Amino acid sequence: MIHLEPGWLASQRWFRSKQRPITRIDQIDRAALTERAALAVIRVSYGDGASDERYLAPLVDDREPADDEGAWRALAHLMASGTALAGERGRFEAAPPVDAAAVLTGMALEDCAERRLRVEQSNTSVVLGERLILKLYRLLEPGENPDVEVNAFLTAAGFADTPAVAGSLTYVDSAGTRSAAAMLQAFVRSQGDAWTAMLGALAADPPSATRIAAEVGELTHRLHVALASNPDDPAFPVRAATVDEVRHWQASAEHQLRLALRAVTGDAREQLARLAPQVRASFAEGFELAAGTTPVSRIHGDYHLGQLLARTGGGYSVIDFEGEPARPLPERRTPASPLRDVAGMLRSLDYAVRTAAPDSTDELDATGWLAGAQAAFLTAYGGDFDRGLLAAFELEKACYEVRYEANNRPDWLWLPLAAVARLTTR
Repeated sequence: MIHLEPGWLASQRWFRSKQRPITRIDQIDRAALTERAALAVIRVSYGDGASDERYLAPLVDDREPADDEGAWRALAHLMASGTALAGERGRFEAAPPVDAAAVLTGMALEDCAERRLRVEQSNTSVVLGERLILKLYRLLEPGENPDVEVNAFLTAAGFADTPAVAGSLTYVDSAGTRSAAAMLQAFVRSQGDAWTAMLGALAADPPSATRIAAEVGELTHRLHVALASNPDDPAFPVRAATVDEVRHWQASAEHQLRLALRAVTGDAREQLARLAPQVRASFAEGFELAAGTTPVSRIHGDYHLGQLLARTGGGYSVIDFEGEPARPLPERRTPASPLRDVAGMLRSLDYAVRTAAPDSTDELDATGWLAGAQAAFLTAYGGDFDRGLLAAFELEKACYEVRYEANNRPDWLWLPLAAVARLTTR
């Protein structure tokens, strides 16, 4: 069976632990979807002493399914119908939302063409009949998956700018541990994402790029209103930040600064070290008065231009509510300040204009455009929010970016370093 070969597993984009030494791979559960198709659960053991991982493997004749072999249609039918599927040890439980019929109206799932998307990361996505998209969560993480949870909440809240949920699938092992396995949503026809749209606008017509920023700001406001629309739901509370939470925010920000300092060398380290006292002072000032006044609720958690689909008919749809993959699930589900999302988008605008500037057909004043676009975004976002706290979150994100670029794209290290300098001298 190909999925039990370490070399094959390590070559897959969705496999998370490529740097860990694999010592053993076992199939620990299996459930039949059709005569030829099945869902298998494989356990991967490592030689570093850390915990094993479990992955979900869809199979047709003991190999990865190709398009139009029926495995994906069978999975979609399972979710849409709410049918349970028994495995050899555990089971798969399907949960269609109350209004699933609205998404599935007029569809015959058994006749849908399957089209697997080739842009894969931690999950596998398949388009069915050009009307549905099935997302398979490869890594089985115990607990509630925020992507399923938040999308279902927004669908129930009537938020139209995220794909409506038509069903989900949970794997329950023999010990009763639950892990998200798959989600079925309406397929949104798009022309790429907001990142691509923004780069195109910056190259051709910078004022139109500023209008995109304003549109995204208004969308972000509506998203946060929707996420705070049912405070009686214990998983989606709305309340003021506690003293302990704010202390944790400040400690987390200072930790990002320490990690950034460890990641850089030479002139970059000297520059960041000179800025470090001002960074810490900015953190202290930004977080000082947040407790008791700053609202917390559920948020996106990994918000940037690449998380917005540019719909073919206009407008944007928010996707991917899993949060930052490196953080554990409980942390990704923790209520936080919506200003974290706002800060993430402000940083994304900075990256967009610095990326587009060398390719612009006209001379582009990157710094001037960024100031205007960020102002347009915040004006459209609206509300009486704590700008000092927002600045602290934005600075924390820039410190994270310093570490990321130092480790992955040293040639881009100048960008977040310049942002740290700029954000500490406002």
